[in-house]
Amino acid sequence: MLEIAKDYKKSQKQDFEDLDKKLYALRTISPQRNIRRLAIWLLVLIGVMVACMFLPWQQSIEGSGAVNAFSPQDRPQEIHTAIPGRIKEWRVQEGQAVKKNDTLVVLTEIKDDYFDPEFLKRLEEQLSAKQDVIGAKKNKINALDNQLNALQSGLRFKLSQVQNKYEQAKNKLKGEQADYEAEKANFIYYQRQAKGADSLFYAKPVALISQTDWEKRRQALQESQAKVTMKDNKVAVAQNELINARIELNSVEAEYQDKIAKSNSDKSATQGDLADSEGELSKLKNKYANMVIRNNQYYILAPQDGFVVKALKSGLGETVKDTDPICTIMPARPNLAVELYVRAMDLPLLSIGRHVRMEFDGFPALQVTGWPRVAVGTFGGTVAVIDKTDSENGKFRILVIPTKEEPWPEQLTIGSGVYGWAMLDTVPVWYETWRQLNGFPPSLY
Repeated sequence: MLEIAKDYKKSQKQDFEDLDKKLYALRTISPQRNIRRLAIWLLVLIGVMVACMFLPWQQSIEGSGAVNAFSPQDRPQEIHTAIPGRIKEWRVQEGQAVKKNDTLVVLTEIKDDYFDPEFLKRLEEQLSAKQDVIGAKKNKINALDNQLNALQSGLRFKLSQVQNKYEQAKNKLKGEQADYEAEKANFIYYQRQAKGADSLFYAKPVALISQTDWEKRRQALQESQAKVTMKDNKVAVAQNELINARIELNSVEAEYQDKIAKSNSDKSATQGDLADSEGELSKLKNKYANMVIRNNQYYILAPQDGFVVKALKSGLGETVKDTDPICTIMPARPNLAVELYVRAMDLPLLSIGRHVRMEFDGFPALQVTGWPRVAVGTFGGTVAVIDKTDSENGKFRILVIPTKEEPWPEQLTIGSGVYGWAMLDTVPVWYETWRQLNGFPPSLY
């Protein structure tokens, strides 16, 4: 037992000695300096990354597009011909600067209706002749008016005259009728006297009056009867005169009314001819004005100051139709704007006046989306227009105009490509990272 215990103590001591040697070996090994530095840097980097996650990050909406003019009148436009013709002369070259109303192209006529070089003069002669015709018709109408006035005055005078004659005949008839009635009363009286005389003269056995008295009474009766007959004839004559006066009154009125109706008919016919002539004159004036305008259309003018970008027709003698494009004009001083196209899901986040950062093609730039202040080579603008309907590409167009604080480069031309960021509100970096990983839209706040 004692030996076993000694052996155990001896082996245990040996184990401690071996362990001490191993620990001593470990204590003699020192860590490498590079590994320690790496660990420190890793810790610092992790700390920086964690700190950066709490930095502010400005959200944005991305879009791409091109430079354009804000006003439609400042955009490149094609110059069209208003009339068909043949190119006679080019007075400009591509790239040439032009002023408003400068002549670009001169055309010649190709329609045979307008070949006459004195066409305008012929129209002027037709206008003058038609105006003379209208003047003559107006004079005729005035003469007919005077004739109508004279006829109406004559009718009134003649009617008054015949009416007086009719009244005289009427009064005469009344007088003759009164005389007839008086004489008829006398005749009745003398008739009674004659009958009484007959009774007395033929009385039996002797006549009570003499034959002389009887004859006187018979003679007075005959004279009264003759007067009654004469008065009756005078009444008949007066009646005929009254009838004739009435007939004359009606005939005079009918005669003058016929003349007045004829004058009115002539006046109406002349007025109709005058209206036709005035209509023809209006057509001639319209034709003349159109011809004057057509003559001006032979010269195609620049609508505004600008540059001839491209000739769409070439050579001399080439025939062009009306509304054919001749060349393209770029306005000299357009108010530039940027057309950006954004997704429909981003449209509710945009509003008029929203700030936009842009990177133009051909201008070196470095854009840090979340920190626009550290961006280099980008330019600012504000949203001026948001379309109410989508475009052909399924996106919505917005128009961005420059700000006074950040003018755009003068070298910008319409059509240059643009990439833009519409700046939204600020969030922490960790939130933006989480949003991007989950595919969520920017916050509406």
